[in-house]
Amino acid sequence: YNTGAAAYKALDNVSLEIKDGEFAAIMGPSGSGKSTLMHIIGFLDAPDSGEYYIDGKDTSGFGDEEASYFRKNRIGFVFQQFHLLARYNSVSNVNLPLIYSGGDEKDGRAGRLLELVGLGSKKNNLPGELSGGERQRAAIARSLINEPDIILADEPTGNLDSKSGKDVMKIFSDLNRQGKTVIIVTHDPDVAAFADRVIKIKDGRISGDEKKKKRPEKIKTAGHSENKRSGKEKKRTGYWEYVKQALKTITGNKLRSLLSMLGVLIGVAAVISMLGITRGAQATIDESLSSLGSNLLVISPGHARVAGVRVGRAARFTLKDTEIIGAIPGVKRVSSYVSGSGQAVYENRNIEISIIGVDAVYPDMRASKIRTGSMFDDEDTNLREKTAVIGASVASELFPEGNVIGRTIKLNRVSFAVAGVFEERGGGFGPGIGDDESVFIPVTTAMYRLLGQRYVRTIYAEVESKELIESVERSIITVLANRHRITGNPEDAFRVRNMAEIQDMVESTNRTMALLLASIAAISLLVGGIGIMNIMLVSVKERIREIGLRKAIGASKKDILGQFVVEAVIMTFAGGIAGILLGSAAAFAVSFFSGWKVIIAPDAVLLATSFSVFIGLAFGIWPAKQASELNPIDALRYE
Repeated sequence: YNTGAAAYKALDNVSLEIKDGEFAAIMGPSGSGKSTLMHIIGFLDAPDSGEYYIDGKDTSGFGDEEASYFRKNRIGFVFQQFHLLARYNSVSNVNLPLIYSGGDEKDGRAGRLLELVGLGSKKNNLPGELSGGERQRAAIARSLINEPDIILADEPTGNLDSKSGKDVMKIFSDLNRQGKTVIIVTHDPDVAAFADRVIKIKDGRISGDEKKKKRPEKIKTAGHSENKRSGKEKKRTGYWEYVKQALKTITGNKLRSLLSMLGVLIGVAAVISMLGITRGAQATIDESLSSLGSNLLVISPGHARVAGVRVGRAARFTLKDTEIIGAIPGVKRVSSYVSGSGQAVYENRNIEISIIGVDAVYPDMRASKIRTGSMFDDEDTNLREKTAVIGASVASELFPEGNVIGRTIKLNRVSFAVAGVFEERGGGFGPGIGDDESVFIPVTTAMYRLLGQRYVRTIYAEVESKELIESVERSIITVLANRHRITGNPEDAFRVRNMAEIQDMVESTNRTMALLLASIAAISLLVGGIGIMNIMLVSVKERIREIGLRKAIGASKKDILGQFVVEAVIMTFAGGIAGILLGSAAAFAVSFFSGWKVIIAPDAVLLATSFSVFIGLAFGIWPAKQASELNPIDALRYE
């Protein structure tokens, strides 16, 4: 051991052999090295040099797995400080080694051992409800649960009164008579008197080795563990055991666990609510964008300018312009568009409407669907027929009874036959806002029989593919500039708007906002993960002695690592589930009070759940690694 600049040998040139079935006491003053010797015998510590054999096997090359195997299957420990877990009752404390040896807790062995040590009536008591002697007897029962060959006891009577001490030593004597090898470390001659052999140690060296007369022949009981010499190892600790231990720890520290989960809960709730709201907004925007149509170019007149001042329209479109644009290669279909306001009257019902004149292909270009009836056709346009297709709101206002097709309505005192009704569209972008409150009629009828307009307000051109939009746009500008003899910049005479660009811009903006909100939520989760790590680090510090005990009773590094990682994952997973519920509730509350659309998609739930588990793994592994690397004896001595 190193203490500052000085180095001390705890054991120096110790040569010792203890035979199977012996009852040996290692005796010496404080600091003599007796406890260090016991720790090396019990694989709680390793010598810096020398050799240690057990059953004729050299243990100098043992790693953590081999050492933990011997601790859980061949050796039972009894400590001066008892090291019972405060939140476990007597039965659970005795059963603790079975977690790592793979034994069955339901076979009642713990209860029988407690009866054996005189605690049959205290099976369900917590350590705080037991006296010092009773705690030590419970610790002895724990050391026997895996039927070890060797019992190592470090000052087992050090914290007991004389009567309790004698009772404990009688138990050790009985165990030795049953065939157990018992090794006791003590500085008390009265305790050493119970042993068949007293090994004295001083300043790290053996100073005496006294063997007493043989005691009566030992009793071999049915429970003796010589069957373990077959080399058949019990199954490894399962993940379900890690889960059970983690749940006990979490439920035993409810407030701390809740605070640990809170950061992840808030982060996941933020992810779910933000994704739900942004996806709802995306769906609403997509619905609105669909009203623009796909691959659509909108051509409208510009304004003439004199000295930079707008003085009037530089170009006026006619139906002939629409026809010419429709003939341009790459244009799939084209429609003229005129509009005006007016009144629609049916019997005693009268409403304000927009009157829109279009070609028959217009609904297909704008992704509008007919709910009932049909759209007027090209022949109706050519003949300037007085036929109309009305918006959903117009239909519900004028015909609440629902029978619409074939009815005659008056538009600005001109009679029109209703041919169909559009499906409800809601709002939109650009021309077409308020389509539900509009009446659509053939463009020629609107221009020459109802609105008295000679010129087309707007021309819609649908391009065959998105790749052709730019070339078709250039062709339209060239054709119209030549037709209208535009000199100078054509943009002063007319404008060509690319709806695909608007769609891309809106979608890009929406993606940017979604990414921004997701980043904020991810930061919340990151903060929650750091909180989990902090709590787990504190938990490791608080439970160092418990970790030392678990290692002493057979837990390997993998077992400790697994338990702490599972504990972190369970907390983050529980926080994630609670966050999903809270986030969904928050999103739907926003939807209820604001009228916004909210979409909680399964992939968002899966993402949030997976991310919360990832947070548990990522931020739980470091504290778990620290816990698993603790030296068992240093952990047991931790103050």
